[in-house]
Amino acid sequence: YDDGISKCDLSKGHWIPDLRGSLYTNSSCTTIPDSKNCFHHGRSDRDFLNWRWKPDQCNLPRFDPKAFLDFVKGKTLGFVGDSVARNHMESLLCLLSKVETPKDEYKDSEDRKRIWYFPKHDFTLMILWSRYLVSAEERMVNGSVSGNFNLHLHKIDEEWSKDLPLLDYVIISAAHWFFRPIFVHNSTGIVGCVYCNTPNVKDYGVGFTLKLAFRSALNHINNCKTCKVRVTLVRTFSPAHFEDGAWNTGGRCNRTSPLGESEINLGTTEWELRSMQMKEIEKANIKGAKVGRRFGALDITRAMLMRPDGHPNEFWGNKWMKGYNDCVHWCLPGPVDVWNDFMMAVLRREASFVS
Repeated sequence: YDDGISKCDLSKGHWIPDLRGSLYTNSSCTTIPDSKNCFHHGRSDRDFLNWRWKPDQCNLPRFDPKAFLDFVKGKTLGFVGDSVARNHMESLLCLLSKVETPKDEYKDSEDRKRIWYFPKHDFTLMILWSRYLVSAEERMVNGSVSGNFNLHLHKIDEEWSKDLPLLDYVIISAAHWFFRPIFVHNSTGIVGCVYCNTPNVKDYGVGFTLKLAFRSALNHINNCKTCKVRVTLVRTFSPAHFEDGAWNTGGRCNRTSPLGESEINLGTTEWELRSMQMKEIEKANIKGAKVGRRFGALDITRAMLMRPDGHPNEFWGNKWMKGYNDCVHWCLPGPVDVWNDFMMAVLRREASFVS
């Protein structure tokens, strides 16, 4: 295991050709959800699999499923977040299935919460669905859903927090749901909003709201007396790549190769959100040091800004939404698999501080 990694900034680097391609295929991994199985839906170019992430100061080893399962033996790891968190978990599931076939232990009625178990390694993998990390509900207008949400910063979303005591490791993320009309509440009532254009209500902006939601979530982990969680990793913002329009105005992502460093723009909202997440991780670590908890970053934003070629685009087989392209989620196999290279390196690094 390369120790150069312990001091290396994994987020700064570039994509280099790697003809070994992916560790798994869409036929070797039986748990790929239909909507991420881009080859099944007719994607024909394969070059997007032949790149690996090379940090400037070190080498990032490829994910090693056997070493990972040995590392997490007897432990429970939970992903907390939205469908992009689910995408990450599904990539991990495919990589681990090279070594051991997991048992499908639990699935709720909406397939939002899943639990997989690896008996040979006594390892449990969970996905706990949460749009906003804090408590939220959709506003109803005349008895029908409005697409607007009430967000309660002072209350943690129970969908994940009730299972937090079971987890040794947490991978937490959220972002894409914050780009819609939201009314932000604290214990005194409405304090602000995002995209709401309501008189006398301050527009907080996406970034500020996201920051406060993360702060609530990370504080909750630090303050949880019944929890055994040692390491929490925040996966930074995963950029979408719509071109020629937004998701609902004909936007698409049909590139077939990565962008170079000079072609990405770090003056964007994506980068601002990532920077806010990094600051909240630092704050959580100061508190965590007093209670034996570590917080680290899966800082993937820059690497993924360069990968407009990794999304399903039209190859996601959704018959209900014909003509809409998916430039938010990632094909499996695909560039999203690198998140697990990051995760293995960072989890080991952070765990060494609390062992």
